Amino acid sequence: MNIKSLIAALLILPAAFALAETPQEAAVKKLVEPRLNEGTKVDSVTKTPYAGLFEVRVGSDVIYTDEKAQYLFIGNVIDARNSKNYTKIRVDELSRVKFADLPLESALKTVRGNGKRVIAIFEDPNCGYCKRFRKTLQDVDNITVYTFMYNILAEDSSIKSRNIWCTADRNKAWDDWMLNGKAAATAAPSCDTPNEKIFELGKKLRVSGTPTVFFADGSRLPGAVDVKGLEDKFSSLK
Repeated sequence: MNIKSLIAALLILPAAFALAETPQEAAVKKLVEPRLNEGTKVDSVTKTPYAGLFEVRVGSDVIYTDEKAQYLFIGNVIDARNSKNYTKIRVDELSRVKFADLPLESALKTVRGNGKRVIAIFEDPNCGYCKRFRKTLQDVDNITVYTFMYNILAEDSSIKSRNIWCTADRNKAWDDWMLNGKAAATAAPSCDTPNEKIFELGKKLRVSGTPTVFFADGSRLPGAVDVKGLEDKFSSLK
């Protein structure tokens, strides 16, 4: 393995397989944590192979500091020779989820064609970009879509989601609302929903906006991507 390949491998090394923290990294962690926002917990500090910087990881967020933690560097580290964004590679790796662990029984399920390509989406019923993406999905075949109703945008989002969840045909009710603006009937008081469970799940997965799409490999794609962008992403998974 050449030096360039080694550096790339180190940068995308999953946290679960990272090397044990060195005394120097532990010392930097001790210095930098009090200098961040009050209450911020640093998950790890790792010395990078470039410029003497140390990666400071807080959840799936990454910043950089020097060995004395005197300076904080917030932004992307990009290889000037090939434009590779090492920070994005690292953050994408940290943001991955285990798709099999998602509570798919608490999602709406739609299958189109052979359904071999699988995604899970976090959407809010008041999200305009979600409605745009829902229309995009109408032009995508051979896909299984799990939709988690993630109520973060308005006070009545949870009410709309509850009414949809409690209908006889949830998928039709969701499409009626998202595609045609036809609201579902008011749900009976006795109907239980997974609203709170999905809200907590979204927070745990650090879903900060809708739509957010998760793919079978655990990677995520935020925003209302178009058909080409979605197809390109599927192709990259092969």
